[in-house]
Amino acid sequence: MAAIRTLRKLCQHSQHQLCKLHTSAPRQEAVVISGRKLARQIRDEARADVEKLVLAGHRRPHLSVVLVGENPASHSYVLNKTRAAADVGISSETILKHSAISEEELLDLIYKLNTDHRVDGLLVQLPLPDHIDERAVCNAVSPTKDVDGFHVVNVGRMCLDQSTMLPATPWGVWEIIKRTGIPTIGKNVVVAGRSKNVGMPIAMLLHTDGRHERPGGDATVTISHRHTPKEQLSQHTKIADIIVAAAGIPNLITPDMIKEGAAVIDVGINRVQDPITGKSRLVGDVDFEGVRQKAGFITPVPGGVGPMTVAMLMKNTIKAAKNVLLFPPERIRMAAAS
Repeated sequence: MAAIRTLRKLCQHSQHQLCKLHTSAPRQEAVVISGRKLARQIRDEARADVEKLVLAGHRRPHLSVVLVGENPASHSYVLNKTRAAADVGISSETILKHSAISEEELLDLIYKLNTDHRVDGLLVQLPLPDHIDERAVCNAVSPTKDVDGFHVVNVGRMCLDQSTMLPATPWGVWEIIKRTGIPTIGKNVVVAGRSKNVGMPIAMLLHTDGRHERPGGDATVTISHRHTPKEQLSQHTKIADIIVAAAGIPNLITPDMIKEGAAVIDVGINRVQDPITGKSRLVGDVDFEGVRQKAGFITPVPGGVGPMTVAMLMKNTIKAAKNVLLFPPERIRMAAAS
């Protein structure tokens, strides 16, 4: 009888342990990274930098934005930038030009702003009308005033791990990763998208040497693009510790494509029609609701990378203002004319 009682207790204990296994707490959802919160921190830092300049007897940094045409999205983006500038104490102006402006007229305007000592930061809002060469315009902006970081000199310095004006969106992605504490050294990263203004710079920042003048992330980076078959992309993303989606394709990254605990940074901005309400709404490149059940970290759209882009633009404007203090006006004029 004693043996039977012991056997019963063992069975009950085993059933209890099995029950505990089946009723263990489900895996928690991903940490949703608030780009708005991080952007507020960076804007606070920018505001403090501006006040230091002013207290030291220098004028406030000034940002000039050239806006060509009537693109509603471009007008909205520029308004966000000028509002952010006012918030951190940077003076700004928006120069509106008709979409029929010639490339020569636009380049003349850029030259005047390059040589205007009152202008610290200068950007030409993209996209531009089809008859204007965007690369020619980006290269016309003085590298020392190029707060977009699109001038070929600044792109080259970035690729060589040198201190420079970094493109605002890639820099924003970098700051999200670093300030959230997501490790990059030796990690596998997939960047979906190879655009020269977003995908390529993000890959450069993440894979380059952390010991250099402009420290990189020391990650192993794979870049995909429109000719990458979906099944091949999936093979890479399934082993990725970090996925940066910047392809402009809604729902490109789905839950079956990622491993548990991966960090997913969504740079995509796509306007789609809601099947229920029939109204248009903004979505990223990631199936947010599905992927958040499996990822460790994820950024939302909107409210993720977007606010960070504007915040980093403010940082670049302050950097441009400091460049004026570090370099004599003669050297700035020479750079503008080169």
